[in-house]
Amino acid sequence: MKFARLGETGSEIPVVIDEGRTFDLRPVTSDVNGEFLASDPVGRTRAALDAGSLPELADADALRIGAPIARPSAVICIGMNYAAHAAESGSEPPTIPILFLKTPNTVVGPNDAVTIPRGSEKTDWEVELGVVIGTRTAYLDSPEEADAHIAGYVLANDVSERDFQMAVSGGQWSKGKIAAGFNPTGPWLVPASEVDSTNLRLRSWVNGEPRQDSNTSDLIFDVRTIVHHLSQYVTLEPGDLILTGTPQGVALSGRFPYLSPGDVVEVEIDGLGRQKQEFVAWAR
Repeated sequence: MKFARLGETGSEIPVVIDEGRTFDLRPVTSDVNGEFLASDPVGRTRAALDAGSLPELADADALRIGAPIARPSAVICIGMNYAAHAAESGSEPPTIPILFLKTPNTVVGPNDAVTIPRGSEKTDWEVELGVVIGTRTAYLDSPEEADAHIAGYVLANDVSERDFQMAVSGGQWSKGKIAAGFNPTGPWLVPASEVDSTNLRLRSWVNGEPRQDSNTSDLIFDVRTIVHHLSQYVTLEPGDLILTGTPQGVALSGRFPYLSPGDVVEVEIDGLGRQKQEFVAWAR
């Protein structure tokens, strides 16, 4: 089972993909939002499928793919969470999770074009595993409690502008992370029960050339640890998105050029789908 949202920006239809068929979820929910994710989305959807109350969406393949979750209240990110990426960035692996924020309007469809910010010379790609919260989360007593608060997982591209992130940051990374559209997400939300977050292959390509190729087994802080740690400082709401970090192979390493208008980035995580974005020049 996979949840998705199809249609033009702002008018997406919530759908479920089951055994290769796409069904309209509107008899169950108005959107794949926090309210839906907090109220047994898998059980409710399975019951509706079994009852035959969800109509099949015949033209699904012709529709734009939106982000698989409605706009979250928060997008919280973990930096330098793969040791090899920390090394290529010239840093020691962190001993506690590094936190930065993205704004909700960074979350866009997986194949939407991404605008390179005005004045940018160092726009970069980052394939990442995204965690979607399903239950209000605060002050967890142990990492093991995190599983009950996770609705599912998504593929994300944590697009970054490295000069904004580092040279003019004032010591806080978010300036390089918050340009509109800087978080292509999806194509699907896969329920947590169907994903082993400890063993997922992540890959990226630029103009068809391989860049990143790693596995979530190399995470410094695993998903449970991240959710537990964050819960000590922020109350996570249903539908919120956590990005867990990117592996080595980005332009920041100095081994590859930064992105230019016309470049095409593809990112993929096994079981969570594939994205493809063209990067375009900023225009007034």
